[in-house]
Parts: sequence; structure tokens; C-alpha cells
Amino acid sequence: MAGAQKPDGVSTKQQRIAELAKQSPEMGFTSLNHYLDLEWMLEAYNRTRKDGAPGVDGQTESDYGLTLWDNLESLLGRAKAGTYFAPPVRRVHIPKGTGKETRPLGIPTLEDKVLQRAVVMALEPIYEQDFLACSYGFRPGRSAHMALDAIWQQTMNMGGCWLLDVDIRKFFDTLDHAHLRAMLCQRVRDGVLLRLIDKWLKAGVLEDGNLTYPEAGTPQGGVISPLLSNVYLHYVLDVWFEQVVKPRLKSRAFLVRYADDFVMGFACEEDARRVLDVLPKRFGKYGLTIHPDKTRLVPFTRPRRDPRRPRQGAEAQPGSFDFLGFTHYWSVSKKGNWVVKRKTAGSRFHRAVKKIGAWFRLNRHLPLTEQIQAFARKLQGHYDYYGGVMGNLRCLQRFRHEAVCLWRKWLSRRKRGGQFSWERMNKLLRSIRLPQPPWWVSPRAASP
Repeated sequence: MAGAQKPDGVSTKQQRIAELAKQSPEMGFTSLNHYLDLEWMLEAYNRTRKDGAPGVDGQTESDYGLTLWDNLESLLGRAKAGTYFAPPVRRVHIPKGTGKETRPLGIPTLEDKVLQRAVVMALEPIYEQDFLACSYGFRPGRSAHMALDAIWQQTMNMGGCWLLDVDIRKFFDTLDHAHLRAMLCQRVRDGVLLRLIDKWLKAGVLEDGNLTYPEAGTPQGGVISPLLSNVYLHYVLDVWFEQVVKPRLKSRAFLVRYADDFVMGFACEEDARRVLDVLPKRFGKYGLTIHPDKTRLVPFTRPRRDPRRPRQGAEAQPGSFDFLGFTHYWSVSKKGNWVVKRKTAGSRFHRAVKKIGAWFRLNRHLPLTEQIQAFARKLQGHYDYYGGVMGNLRCLQRFRHEAVCLWRKWLSRRKRGGQFSWERMNKLLRSIRLPQPPWWVSPRAASP
């Protein structure tokens, strides 16, 4: 059942919801729950990731799927009757970067994921009509590569800009429930769905055996959390920037947002500084805080000197900034022109190398064929993301080289005196087919 294709009925219902939302931008939907039936729940189950860690109840996909139809029927009945109980999420901490800082991740139960997915499928067609073009995160048909391409196009068209790199402090932990409810009610007034969302917001968090009930925030890892975060920042940031900020600026400006990560570009320095001054007040009104140390104004302007002339003296150089794992900087193209280039951010590069090195260390006992297959998958995954922009070939080649060095290091320690020489390593590399770094931008990343 998990591999079933999307039922035509679900697709037709979503199209109908989208058409109504587009025709009536101010309408609040009062009866969405009648779209949720067993066919809808089955599609929600099929879309739910099954290989994730279990929640607080320990239930796995294989257990739930034994009586799938009965379980979905019971889940749908409890959701509509108001008797569904939102179980606590199990919280774990994952590394946030190369340092000791971690990110809390909430793990719902499988049944909770299915129901959240069903609600997202009902709300997504509505908000896809409302969300602005500057938003790219966790939206169908949009990706991080498209956000990166948008920044590249905007900065190149402006010939450089004053770029505001903003960091929201603990956004998912501080999202205000009262403001979120008010925002949702502008478009969704269905009592069943709003009651379910309220239960998920109030669900407890189980960490190290202790159950707490946070008064703000939505757990990272929850299926519905990305949509709720997009709704929140749509009203707090996107609409405000387009309707209030831009009409008051002296020159051109743009906003690119991916979930809670965003940058703003301004052709005029004065505009950038005015927005930087008012942004903390705007966010503070909705319970959010701008990180004072990680938020900065970058003079990302095109260098004035002739790219063919060697640098002389203490000429001012434009700044650089990191966004979605890439460092953006000005450099000279093969034709001798100033262009914006992207490369793997240093912190992301070192994190990836450290992670693959740890895998080789823990799995050096595996047969060589299994290690080769796993290494190929990890290389391809790295290339799929960091090879999605032009000009990053050098970082991809360097990553491959360092990964091979680490592989050889841990192969040499599989047994005493078993030094794995470079001659033997090179012979192994010639005999297998590992993914190679892409030499050009992928069609997916190049799509508009």
C-alpha cells in the first residue's frame, strides 16, 4: 500500500481548494475537514516518511501497517470527533555545526505524522495562493537552489548591493502561539483543523524522561511545523516587506527567504540601514528576536577597480556572506568580468568531512563492497546539493580528495600492520566507479 500512486480524488480535491483560495483571497475556509476521508488519509500515509525514528510510543511502520485500514479509519474518526490526543514529541539534539552547539529536534509518533500530513495537504493549496515569490522553503516545486539562483540574479542585476544577512534567534522555539492562531484564522476557520493544530502546539515535549509543556514554539521535525513557520513569517516578514517597506525605499530592494533563513538586498545603503534599525522592532512585536552578533550589513557591492588590473594598495574589497551552505563572493569570470560566485561554506565543508570521517571510523569493519556502495551514496548526496550551483567544482574535488584520504586512513587501521598504501588505494579507485563532481550546473538548479 505504501507504494500506491496518488489517488485522483485527492488531487481533484486539492485543485478545488486551490481554485477557491485563488478566486477569493480574503475568504476564510470554514469547512475543510469534509475533504478528509479514508482515501485522503491513505494518501497522507503514503506521503509520510516511514524510515524515521519512532516517537514516544515506539510504534514503527511495520506495526502500524499490519492493520492499516482500521488504523486510518480510527484516526480519522477521532480527529473529526475531537477525541484525538496529540502525544508528546520525543526531543533529541543534533549537531548544529562544527562546534558544540546543537539543534533540538522533535520526533512525533507515526500516527501523529500521518494526521499532520493530512492537515498539511488541506492547508497547502490555500497558502500556496497567498505565499509570495520571495519564499522558497518547504514549498512544492521550490528548492534551496532556486533561492540561491534568485539571490544571484538579483545581485547581478543590481550590480551589487548592500546585503542584510539576518539571523532569527531560536525561531522554532519562540514562535508565539497567540499570533499564529490569529494569522491562521484569516484563511482557515474550520474548527476541526484549528483544534488539531492547537493540540499539536500544546503537546508536551519528552526529553531525558522529563515531560514539559512549552508555551511557545513548534517542534522542529514535526510534519506541520514547516507550514506553520511559513505562515508566520509570511505575515510578519514577507507581506510587511512588500507592502510597507518597499514603497518607502529610495531605490530597489529584494528579499529571499528559505524557512527562517533570509537575506535582504538594497541598492541604497541608507535604505539598508533604515530597515536594519526597524527590523528588531518589527520582529519583537511578534515575539521574535534578531541575533545581534549574527545579523550584519554586508557591503556586497561590485568592485570598482578594473578586473584586469592587479590590486594596488589598500583598495576596499566587497564583503561576502553565507546563505544555505554557500559563501557568496565577487570574483572575476573567464571573460574578465566581475561576477558573483558561490562555493561551499567553510563550516559546512568541515562538517561534511568530519561526518564522513566518523562514518569510516565506525564502519571500517564492514566488507569493502559495502563500504564502496555507502561511500558512493554519500558522495552523490554531497554533489547533488553542493554541485547544484556553477563555480563550485574546486570545493567538490577537494571534498572528494579529503574523503578518500580518510577512507584510506581507516582502511589502514582495520588490523595491525595492515597499512593500506596509496598504491593499493589508487588501484582500488581505478577498479570501482565512484561519482564524479559535476562540471556544469544541474537542470534542476537551473530551473526558474
